[in-house]
Amino acid sequence: MLRNYILITLISIISFSCNNNRAEKNESITGLSWTQVEAKAKGATLTMMMFQGDKKVNRYMNEYVVPEVKKRYGITLNIVPGQGKEIVSNLMSEKEAGKAKGEIDLCWINGETFFQLRQIDGLYGPYTNALPNSKYVDYGNPIIKYDFQQEVAGYETPWGESFYYLIYDSSKLIQPPVSMMDFETYWKTHPGRFTLSNDFSGMTLLKTWLVEIAGGTTKLDGPFNQQRYDSCATVLWQWINSNKKYFWKEGQTFPASITNIAQMFSNGELDFTMSFNDAEIDNKVAEGLFPVTSKAYILKAGAIHNTHYIGISSNSGNKEAAMVVCNFLISPEAQVKKNDITMWGSRTVLALDKLEPQWQQAFQALPKRKYGLRKEVIQSRSIKEPAPEYMLRVFDDFRSNVINE
Repeated sequence: MLRNYILITLISIISFSCNNNRAEKNESITGLSWTQVEAKAKGATLTMMMFQGDKKVNRYMNEYVVPEVKKRYGITLNIVPGQGKEIVSNLMSEKEAGKAKGEIDLCWINGETFFQLRQIDGLYGPYTNALPNSKYVDYGNPIIKYDFQQEVAGYETPWGESFYYLIYDSSKLIQPPVSMMDFETYWKTHPGRFTLSNDFSGMTLLKTWLVEIAGGTTKLDGPFNQQRYDSCATVLWQWINSNKKYFWKEGQTFPASITNIAQMFSNGELDFTMSFNDAEIDNKVAEGLFPVTSKAYILKAGAIHNTHYIGISSNSGNKEAAMVVCNFLISPEAQVKKNDITMWGSRTVLALDKLEPQWQQAFQALPKRKYGLRKEVIQSRSIKEPAPEYMLRVFDDFRSNVINE
């Protein structure tokens, strides 16, 4: 809690010092023609920091994106591991040191990371209107236009849509728990068969339960409400603590990553895993990692629905090249490839009715999901991501109220 308090304090100080510099520094690039941008990008070397805990994601980047941007634009794209706090800490340290050219050019972000980076003026923008392929993006969709209820405002490139759901083995469980009451009954009759990860996935499960406690899918909409959070979180931590003795390892420890949870589900140690990718089951069944009896389902409160984005660091040494990579990532070709369940299976951010017929047909011809939930089903139960402060507080309070309890 202290570390995050210090982080937020530093963010506030740096934010105050940066507020007057935001408007003037983007003119040199956005005033260029796209041909000029591409010319300046040629031969550049970029570093992109992103979550690397999924083999499909890594394959898409390393076997498709990296060689394509090299072949088409002469850009060398290096992928390095890191997410959330690592990205914010890296950029904040560089800001404090007055480093004009940073180590990170691009980052895979959303939500609380976007919120924190905007506070420290860590993102370049607005720039997305200058990307030719932005004309295809479905900005009419509020899930894309707003990131955890913050307007994107040209400071991130939408990259893919995500829905949060749980996965279970139907050969072991006929009726999986849906409500918090159901989970309490399940935990007591199946001790040691459930846990959650101490990362964005586990915290999203906790936020889903916060929504249930609050009373419905819209109860946490709008700006962060401290009083409402305190009221709901008190109930949540008491409930978790009274039941964590039934968790894996008796709730004395929690896996660091959703990757660990998926592995334990795969080897039969746990009855559940979770995912933001509705092609997860198809991917893992095809790889022989999940049983063919795996099924997806949505909790009582609904499915938290968000978009993931690409940000350009405000101190990137080659923003032109970073923009070219962003433009490629939202091209119809790259989005078709990303949407393919044999490659990644991430839902597209493009409005299909804006695409040329050949690309509409390409999307329609993609392999269909066999095990995942239909998009229409998920959307009918969709929960807008609450304001980013909810995620920041859940991360801190889970550690102080549950892990350290």
